[in-house]
Order: sequence, then C-alpha cells, then structure tokens
Amino acid sequence: MSDSSPQTPAALGRAQPPCVVFEDEHLLVTHKPAGWNTHAPAPHAGEGLYDWLRHREPRWAALAIIHRLDKETSGLLVFGKSALANRSLTDQFTARTVTKTYLLLTDRPVAENSWTVETALIRAGERYLARPLAAGGERAKTQFQVVRRQGGYTWLTAHPVTGRTHQIRVHAAHTGKPILGDTLYGGTPAERVCLHAGHVRFQHPETGTETEFALEANFAHALPAPVGTPSAPRLAALRSAVIAAAETDAFRVLHGAADQESGLYLDRLGPFDLIQTDQELTATAATRWPGPGTRSTYLKRLDRYVRGATTTDTSPRWLAGEIAPERFPVRENGVTYEVSFAEGYSYGLFLDQRDNRRRLLVNHVAANFPIHPAGLAGREVLNCFAYTCAFSVSAALGGARTTSLDLSRKYLDWGRRNFALNRLDPATHDFIYGDVFDWLRRLTRKGRTFDAVLLDPPTFSRSKEHGDFRAEKDYGQLVTTALPLLAPGGVLFASTNAARLEPADFLAQIRLAITTAGRRLVQEHYVPQPPDFPIARDEPAYLKTVWLRVE
Repeated sequence: MSDSSPQTPAALGRAQPPCVVFEDEHLLVTHKPAGWNTHAPAPHAGEGLYDWLRHREPRWAALAIIHRLDKETSGLLVFGKSALANRSLTDQFTARTVTKTYLLLTDRPVAENSWTVETALIRAGERYLARPLAAGGERAKTQFQVVRRQGGYTWLTAHPVTGRTHQIRVHAAHTGKPILGDTLYGGTPAERVCLHAGHVRFQHPETGTETEFALEANFAHALPAPVGTPSAPRLAALRSAVIAAAETDAFRVLHGAADQESGLYLDRLGPFDLIQTDQELTATAATRWPGPGTRSTYLKRLDRYVRGATTTDTSPRWLAGEIAPERFPVRENGVTYEVSFAEGYSYGLFLDQRDNRRRLLVNHVAANFPIHPAGLAGREVLNCFAYTCAFSVSAALGGARTTSLDLSRKYLDWGRRNFALNRLDPATHDFIYGDVFDWLRRLTRKGRTFDAVLLDPPTFSRSKEHGDFRAEKDYGQLVTTALPLLAPGGVLFASTNAARLEPADFLAQIRLAITTAGRRLVQEHYVPQPPDFPIARDEPAYLKTVWLRVE
C-alpha cells in the first residue's frame, strides 16, 4: 500500500472548489454546471450551488443571491459577499446596466444573422408563453446574433435586455429556433439544454471599475458522438465542479436515473471503477464510461438479500483491466482511507458522507455553526456504528480524541489501519467492540460525556443484547439512549439512508426525543446527499443527515 505524505491537518479539506472562478472581499464568481439548481427548490431537497457554497466556508456565511440561472443552464453566477456588494449589484441589475451574454445551440434552420424579440411573458404551469405586449404580463426583450453555422447546427449569442424567467428559452422557441435539449419548449432531446451564461460585465461594487468575466461553453457531449466513442455521464460537469482532484479521488461518477442510467451506479475509487447494478454486465459494457487513469473495472451486484451469503459471493467481481490489490488507498478531502473489493458487500467507505466527514475535519457544519466554537482540539467525539472509522479519522485529524464503537472487530481493526494511514496513533484513541445500545448505557453509567456524538446506524441490524433495530421506527429510541452522553451545548449528528423514512418524520423522531429528555435544541442544519449523488424525480433522495446543537 502506498504511503504518500499527507497534507498537514490544518490544510486538509481546504482546496478551493473547482466551480469558483473568482473571489475577493465582495464577490464570489462561480461556474454553475448544467443540472444543478441555483438554490435548493425545497427544504429537504438537494442543495443548490448557493446552499452548498454558503455553508462550506465561514467566510461565505453571508453569501447572497443576486441573480439566478435555470437548473439546466450552465455558466457564470455572481454572488455577493458583503452588504456593499449586495446593494451595488442589485442596483445595477435593476437599472439594467449589467451586461449578460449567453451562448445557445439550435438544430433548426436559422436564416437571419441577427434579430430582436420583444414580447410579454405569461406563466402557464411549468412553462412561459410569449404574447403580444398588449396582452399584459411581464415585458421581455432579447437580442440574438449568429456566431457560426456548422453541420446542421447554429451557435447563437443571446443578450437579454430584461431579465425574466425562461426569457431566452421562450424567445428562441417563439421564433422557431428552440434550444437543443430544451424539450419543455419544443427543442430536440439531447443530454442537456444547450444554453450557457458565458459573459457578464458590471461595475465593481467597491472600486466602480468595469469588471467582466468570460467562460467558454461546452456542448460537446450533447451532440451525437461518433459510433464507438465512450460516453460521459450526463452530469459529468457537475462532478467536475465540486470534486477537487488534488485532494479527492473517490466519488460517485454515475448515479442511476439522475444520469439517465436507471439502476446503474458507478463509483471511482482511485485508479479503479466499481459499477453497482442488479443487471448482468459484460466487460465491453464496462468501457462505456472511461475515467482518466482508470486501471480496471469491478462489478457489484445490488442485492437486498445478502444476509448469510459468503464474503466471496457478495464481493465485487473483476470485469476488465488489471486485478486490484486486496487493499488499496483512496483519497478524500486530503484524507487517506483503505478500501477493498475482497471484503464482501461493502468496500469500506460510504462516499455519500464525504461532505459530512469534511465538516468534522474543518470544524464547520454550516454558516455560523462550528462544531465547537474553540475548535476540536482536545474535544471528545463518540462515533457510534463506526464501521471502518472514517468519521473518527476526520475528527481526529481535526484535533479531537475519538471513541469508535462497533459490533464488528474486523471493521474496528480496519479503522485502526485508517488511523495509521493518516499518521494518527490508534493507541491514543478508543475502539470499543460490542452492541451500540449496550455500550451507550454502560458509558452513561460511567458518567462519560462527549462534545459530539455521531449516529449513523444501518437501516436494519440485529444483536443478541438489543434485538432488532429498524431505523424507520426506532431512530428516536436511539437518540434517547445517546443523549445522556452529549455534553451541554454539544453537537449531535444523526444520519440514515432508510429510503422509506421521510425527512419530516426522521426529524420529528429526533426532535421529540430531545424535548422528551428535557434538552433544548438551539441549532439545526439538515443536509441531504452531496452533489455527486444528484436527486431527480426518477432517482429520489435516500440519505438524510442533520447536525444539531443541544443544550
């Protein structure tokens, strides 16, 4: 196993997200990929770009939305970081002195070289309709100009004189030139809506100097590829926007129906790919989604009934490329973890918890919500259902002393190796083997308290001491049992991937347990799965996590 020198703990998890184009004291300019909302559409939905950024860094806590882009539109988004920037940019947008230019692509004939559309826009369900100005509604004006014609496609710039929702999309369709991929307005189906906010110009809020940013569009994967050309996942640009390659090489590349591959999931684990599906795939099929530097591909059959099966039966099987070592390291937020394709159904790391592990690593849950105001150095963290102790490693690198509790000796030993991989001495931390409920009561009787308690139980478990645990009905009891161990003002982390447990019911169980115990909830931050596990109508959210400060 490689022993690459890790970053210093203070630098871990601090890489700038690739979606950030520019930052100063007043502005944060970003590249929003297609397929990601500007902001969360509902309280328990996936985070939008704004939500993900605002809660990521303490200096972004006051981030403000100045303008928006549709979910399927890519390009430049400017956020305000200061009251001065918010006022100035809002005034400039209101006065229409901000210049925005979009690039779009259509496969319909375009005879003219430039034209202007001015109509009223009227909402009709999910769509907007262009109507004569006399019909009422919001006035909208867009200027179009041809950039080039090639191979049956025409590239156009669009300059919105006004800023109405769906304005460019409606006006393009209204003149018989719907945008490629924009099926809502009659466009030909494609991998994405080929509309990109490529240029923005405004006066800097502090200096008043003219400031502009430009960003090239990439519509290549929306166009028909030559026969035999490997395809990229539909939301590949989204992953590129949030995964900093310098510190993370383990993430989800393809997430089922959200990437238009129902029932098919692909994880990149360093130099190896793992496809997960209930389908039978061939080695040839596995080459559809190549990754840079990918050395081999493995297949894991998704099966809900693995209890009693052998390790060999449930382990991923080799499909193509070289044989992976029995154990190999991957990197996440600059932290190294050991994973394995030879240890059964799970390979050792739950990638959908990456952002939550980062929160421990950097002592920052959300805007104005540190795990501990003075930092994690010297604090006590209890990690229940610790599995391979990935949460514990992140907390320990953040300075905490950790106690990892799990029913499996094998996984606790795996956790010790994860500590050693990151030059942490396992002997200075506790690893407790046994039933979680039993040990929570034992630690309570001993008078132990912790500054943070982490609860990430399996959806279903069975032990001789406690019997059956089902997250859908027993999560509140788990919280009740753990609360006596949480110090006043401490942080409780609760997580479940029980798909049938709705977020509102999950949170209700936790809140009821807290109030019934006579404790007071003073701070709460809910987060679903990270952006590389995108949520779609046909691929609904399953992961629910919440951080709570409890007095």
